[in-house]
Amino acid sequence: MIRINLLPHREIKRAARQRRVIFLAVAAASLGAILVLLVYTVNERRIEEQEGRNQMLTAEIKKLDDQIEDIRKIKEQTQELLSRKQVVEGLQTNRNEAIHLLDQLLRLLPDGTYLKSVKQVGQVVNVTGYTQSNARISTLMRNLAASPWLESPELVEIKSATVNNVRANEFSLNIKIKRAKPEDGKPKDKKA
Repeated sequence: MIRINLLPHREIKRAARQRRVIFLAVAAASLGAILVLLVYTVNERRIEEQEGRNQMLTAEIKKLDDQIEDIRKIKEQTQELLSRKQVVEGLQTNRNEAIHLLDQLLRLLPDGTYLKSVKQVGQVVNVTGYTQSNARISTLMRNLAASPWLESPELVEIKSATVNNVRANEFSLNIKIKRAKPEDGKPKDKKA
């Protein structure tokens, strides 16, 4: 006997193919969703870890900034102390300067020359006075140039004047004081 299949086999195969395609589509979509969720979760975890590291680094940077600020303050205090120390050393070195200046002026002043005023500004001393002749001023300037405490005498002006009904020359000159060089902290050689 001949068997004839009257069932709609093509529609059954088509329906089976459609079910397979739908199943594969749902499986692919589910797999894709799972992969997206997995990647999202991994990325979120990495972002959280990085944010944690960033917060830790920010905290450490703040600590270091505070330490740098403390170091800067300490350096400023050190500079202030060093400048004070230098001022004190300068005062200590030059404390006898006025005594040497007046002593040298007294010793080097030629006869017939009288001082009216002595003013010091820094290293420069302005001396004004009266003299009987111009030669005595040049003698005074030579004496000042040869002094171990004074240097560079410079005549500012000389003019005629009358002092106690006596004709004299009023002069003004500038002198520089030789300053002692500050010690550099090195031990001195005993042989020297």
